[in-house]
Amino acid sequence: MMLEIKDLVKKYGDFRLECSLQVKPGQITGLIGENGSGKSTTFKSILGLIRPDSGTIRIFGKERSELDQTDRQQIAAVLSDSGFSGYLTIRDIIPILVHMYRRFDREYFQHQVKRFDLPENKMVKEFSTGMKAKLKLLAALGSRAKLFIMDEPTSGLDVVARDELLDLIREYMAENEDSSVLISSHISGDLESLCDDVYMIHEGRIVLHEDMDTLLSDYGILKVDEKQYAALDKQYMIRTKHEAFGYACMTDQKQYYMENYPGVVLEKGSLDSVITMMIRGDEP
Repeated sequence: MMLEIKDLVKKYGDFRLECSLQVKPGQITGLIGENGSGKSTTFKSILGLIRPDSGTIRIFGKERSELDQTDRQQIAAVLSDSGFSGYLTIRDIIPILVHMYRRFDREYFQHQVKRFDLPENKMVKEFSTGMKAKLKLLAALGSRAKLFIMDEPTSGLDVVARDELLDLIREYMAENEDSSVLISSHISGDLESLCDDVYMIHEGRIVLHEDMDTLLSDYGILKVDEKQYAALDKQYMIRTKHEAFGYACMTDQKQYYMENYPGVVLEKGSLDSVITMMIRGDEP
């Protein structure tokens, strides 16, 4: 296992994080949730920026505290609330990255800088939001790490800039199949098109873990009136929500309801609809 978090607990006042998750080799795993749900706390715990109250974090099969310098060289992070000094240029940053990462791929980094038209002699403080985001991602990918921790790497970007960054991650993973990514985003469409599996965190707890292909193919939302709801077999329902027209019901066995209730409106599941139902719905 590339990364394994088991029974991680961190308390901040009234907030309590309780998290367990895994990131498998060669996969992109998404962590999605509302602001304040615990995503950043989880990421900072992984990176050793904060100390958990209890639980274990294993990276490359080792306890986090047992990682040596060589292991740490294989971890790279892209954090939403961090970046390079605004008074540095890309030319200034390159020797810093070469010093930080023994395997830093200078040729790859400079090629991508030219590809995305990032100015090498302009100070970072003069970059647009999109340019800063691209620079942070290119610096991480240039490290040739095995495990990437990406906290909201597309935050604040327009659609075109987000697509460029997501394509860059896809390209890297296609060429480096032994690497893994743990990525968070509040934009569900980013994760839906990128991730192999997804964890949903709500109020500090993991409330859902699913393979992305399974979620998109097997999940569905039934729209039924009071009479139809009363007649439904509810054994395959995960969440229900009372609405003006009747009920919305989420299932992970869409085919069952398609075959047995052909007259019922059944919408295809999406990450957005699953998130809404998990947060606002009730157990059937």
